[in-house]
Amino acid sequence: MNIDFKKGDGLVPVIIQDATTRNVLMLGYMNEEAYAKTIAEGKVTFFSRTKNRLWTKGETTGHFLNVVEIKLDCDQDTLLIKVHPQGPTCHKGTDTCWDEDNTGRTFFIEKLASVIKDRRNNPTDVSYTASLFKKGINKIAQKVGEEAVEIVIEAKDNNDDLFKGEAADLLYHYLILLEAKNIPLDDVIKVLESRQK
Repeated sequence: MNIDFKKGDGLVPVIIQDATTRNVLMLGYMNEEAYAKTIAEGKVTFFSRTKNRLWTKGETTGHFLNVVEIKLDCDQDTLLIKVHPQGPTCHKGTDTCWDEDNTGRTFFIEKLASVIKDRRNNPTDVSYTASLFKKGINKIAQKVGEEAVEIVIEAKDNNDDLFKGEAADLLYHYLILLEAKNIPLDDVIKVLESRQK
């Protein structure tokens, strides 16, 4: 990356984002040495302006920020680093430096929908998803119906693990049905948003 460290007197701001939840966790600064160490070790290292030294997040707490992806902004003077945090990010013990909970895994659904689309466009003989697309819309719709009945049955019992398993099956097959109909999940979300009062 051609990072412009000169613009900020040798430092660039670094936005830390959870790769799973997409929540912004903190803001720090890096110099060239901190960036090089981050790349080499796969854990985020900052340049601490108060301690005037390199500082690997988690070096004393074990709450490291494991690098997933690094992006450079359009002006080449700010980094976005997507991470998997090992525990709270803030030194005060909170998930983020803005005292917000870092919860929610719904962005995984976008990733799953992307995988489903890929299975449709690049089918393989070993893919269950591809086999459903091959069988056609009637079979896919039938599977959604079967999964809906199974979740209703499990809802009447007290086994949360079985219920969650059936809920996952229903959601998975529903996403396949949306892909088969060429309807993005965002379109369904827009309908829900329009109904919100």
